[in-house]
Amino acid sequence: METDGLGGERQDRVDQTTIIGGLPITLLDLEESARLFVEAALSARAGNKRPYYSTSANGQVIALARSDAPFRALLLGADQIHADGMPMVLLSRFFSRKALKERVATTDLVHSVAAQAEQAGLSFYFLGGTPDVNRTAVARLQEAYPKLRFAGARDGYFTADKEPAIVAEIAALKPDILWIGLGVPLEQQFVARNIDKLTGVGVIKTSGGLFDFISGKNSRAPAWMQNVGLEWLYRTILEPRRLLSRYLKTNPIALWQIMFNSR
Repeated sequence: METDGLGGERQDRVDQTTIIGGLPITLLDLEESARLFVEAALSARAGNKRPYYSTSANGQVIALARSDAPFRALLLGADQIHADGMPMVLLSRFFSRKALKERVATTDLVHSVAAQAEQAGLSFYFLGGTPDVNRTAVARLQEAYPKLRFAGARDGYFTADKEPAIVAEIAALKPDILWIGLGVPLEQQFVARNIDKLTGVGVIKTSGGLFDFISGKNSRAPAWMQNVGLEWLYRTILEPRRLLSRYLKTNPIALWQIMFNSR
């Protein structure tokens, strides 16, 4: 077996993923993903390596990747893609040779990573959200994990001319894990522009609306709705103006992609 530089052996990349909706989705579950983040972050401390880059896919992402080739290329440039949508997990059992073990929602993953990072002495950086949401998200996570260190945090409301200075500051702070919540596709574009300038950062995880959920601005769906793949419906009920049109457009495309472009 070939070593992965993270202190263990790894299987070939093909064996670690399954194709769902045309995208290579990791087969690692929540806890395995959290351990990988911690191992990658600790390994990065040995030198100025390119960060390990993890992103996520749901119905919206699958639909956008089908119609937008440059965006699809951004996704394929990541080291890892999580299934952040329960319908992907359920449908993988019928349309993929390797079914997903479980959904790895970033809103759950951050807690698994934080618990392990707290013990390993790793640091976080939160980039994204409004100033108030960002501050509250940091405070709430530190309250839940008192030993967790934050190297820094910054809201996502900045102009393009400010980006180089923000990236330089993050690079200087060298957080072990950088969580970027700028929304799709802005966060993937941000990573593509800047990942090579962020050597010394251990892991980059694109995070969508993560900070809204940690801060309490947005609520999660009841567990039963999450388990049957209806969290999108719960969110639509809460934000019909913003989400109804999106889901009506993207859900049918995503379903088609999963049915006919999975293996």
